[in-house]
Amino acid sequence: MLEQLNQALDHIERCLEAEAGREVDVAETARIAMTSEYHFRRLFSALAGMPLSVYVRRRRMTLAGAEVLGGERTLLDVAVRYGYGSGEAFARAFRSVHGIGPGEARRTGATLTAQPRMSFRVVVEGSTTMRYRIVEKEAFRVVGRKARVPLVHEGVNAAAAAHVQSLDEQAIIRMKELADGEPKGVLSAVVHLTDSREEGAEVDYWIGVVAGTEAASEELDALDVPAGTWAVFDNHGPYPSALQELWRDVFTQWFPSNPYASRPGPELLRTQPVEIGAETDSQLWIPVERISGEAGA
Repeated sequence: MLEQLNQALDHIERCLEAEAGREVDVAETARIAMTSEYHFRRLFSALAGMPLSVYVRRRRMTLAGAEVLGGERTLLDVAVRYGYGSGEAFARAFRSVHGIGPGEARRTGATLTAQPRMSFRVVVEGSTTMRYRIVEKEAFRVVGRKARVPLVHEGVNAAAAAHVQSLDEQAIIRMKELADGEPKGVLSAVVHLTDSREEGAEVDYWIGVVAGTEAASEELDALDVPAGTWAVFDNHGPYPSALQELWRDVFTQWFPSNPYASRPGPELLRTQPVEIGAETDSQLWIPVERISGEAGA
């Protein structure tokens, strides 16, 4: 899959370098990568450390910046070349990346910010052993409590910890009464609100249980999850660092090396015990779909 991902990056460059500012068609780019647009956006974000839209904008402004400083075209010509219908729109985009307007940059010969062209490769560090299985699961419902929290890649997520602490004993008892399915017991579920997996990106963070599709409780929230395929990863290590490493390695190593793509749905995590620094047994469920030999998706 890495070869297809790098071919998709080549396609992005051809679009950016084309005359008249050819827009990057993400759906077409995903087809070149032989996967769905949904998975391509999420995988790119995990591998690159930034959303695809941010990378495209930075690369476009890197190329435009070189032409602004080169002085061979008028600023309006540069704006049109990179897909902007007005000098004002171009100036806003230019400033958002370089911190200075194109006119001032040309007059002063300012130092600009460059986004290097990316390519992907897998570096296997051996930090996490990924034991996994593929499970077909019927539709179910997550019943529990949710909060909107930022992603934290290393260390304790204070907002998530505060949400856990806010749960009263009665809510936990009611969750356990409704539990009916795998993974068993009280778990967490993460629903990504955008394609970004950057530090600080907001997600809906659930504490709840897997229950039947009709399960309900007035004092609890409910999230309906359709039937589908899941990749299940078993993990053991210190909490929370081992889990954060596992989440990273699933997207940066496992997906590029296996014929599966992520699909919409909550990422489920069953962890015992949940104590900072303690050796923890965990089970991570990621919603996936198998990539076909031709077009993915």
